[in-house]
Amino acid sequence: MKGHIRPRGPGAWELKFDVQSENGQRKTRYVTFHGGKRDAQKKLTELLDRVNKGSFIDPLKTTLSEFLDRWEGWAATQVSAKTLERYKDLLTHHVRPHLRGRPVQKLRTVDFAELYGKLQSPKPDGAGLAPRTVGHVHRLLHRVFGHAVKWSVIGANPVTAAEPPRVQRREIDILDPDQIRAVLHALRGHRLYPVVVIALATGMRRGEIVALRWADIDLDGGKIRVERSLEETKAGLAFKEPKTKAGRRTVGIPPSVAAELRSHRRRQQEQRLALGLGGAAADDLVLPRPDGGVWPPDRLSSNWAKAVRSMKLPRVTFHALRHTHVSQLIAAGLDVVTVSRRIGHSNPTITLSVYAHLFGNTDDRAAQAVETALAGVLAG
Repeated sequence: MKGHIRPRGPGAWELKFDVQSENGQRKTRYVTFHGGKRDAQKKLTELLDRVNKGSFIDPLKTTLSEFLDRWEGWAATQVSAKTLERYKDLLTHHVRPHLRGRPVQKLRTVDFAELYGKLQSPKPDGAGLAPRTVGHVHRLLHRVFGHAVKWSVIGANPVTAAEPPRVQRREIDILDPDQIRAVLHALRGHRLYPVVVIALATGMRRGEIVALRWADIDLDGGKIRVERSLEETKAGLAFKEPKTKAGRRTVGIPPSVAAELRSHRRRQQEQRLALGLGGAAADDLVLPRPDGGVWPPDRLSSNWAKAVRSMKLPRVTFHALRHTHVSQLIAAGLDVVTVSRRIGHSNPTITLSVYAHLFGNTDDRAAQAVETALAGVLAG
């Protein structure tokens, strides 16, 4: 099949081509493309190739629900099982019930503005969605329709101009030095103790911590290699590699932490020998359950919550230990790139989006550094 291109204005082109319907009739389709003429020709060639291969998604016939089915199939090969599960939950409960039968090409920004309002409205059986959750829906829809544009299903992303509700910034929980000492003192001898030591010393995520093997730790060199994470979904538990290159990293630990881990390994070896299990192998878990199995991340969080309640410790989530580690790095004057690499963020922008207010506290030190450099010169 052939196609044609004609200008629609500065930097805009109309791509015209035919598709074959189920009854064999030809139907003309139009796609608006923004860019240069050469790129428009490449896009038309790509569309014709999809038509010939039967993979073209006809926007006039495709409902949102049908497109979401295809998008979820694509996402299953691109994101982790946990992330896909979260995406499907958001789409199933908050998008499909309202827009499932609407043709993709006919959806407009106002449709999403109205959707966000509906999601926040009180329901007969309870309150509406929190603004933060509606924000999650918005960001997911923006990604979905971004791919609809990329795949030439639609010409522009209708979600871009839709405004999600404002979310009041929540202060992240951070333990101060006295609280850190109280936590470590109270937990000494508890099975959570080595977990908390690692979390406070490295800022590792809970799934990364429970996935650690002794082969990942170089006690003499003071290094921990983050090679994998334990993921928990409705389907069960599974080890996975870091989703980004930055997630696979080596984290330095101080001698005091290495000493604690040596003591933990010695106790673990003694327990195994007492049970007739033999010494721990390099691939054995650093922090297994008592039966030797993996420690599910959600179970770790609930064990932590139970411990802080019973021991009357600061009521913070386990993730607050990661925040606490980052706050210590920033307070010590480390730059955002170094902090980002250490905690496994894919880029420093993510780190700043969470911890920007903490970096602001270092401005006095920056001013002092300038004073040191210029004071003598300016005084002269």
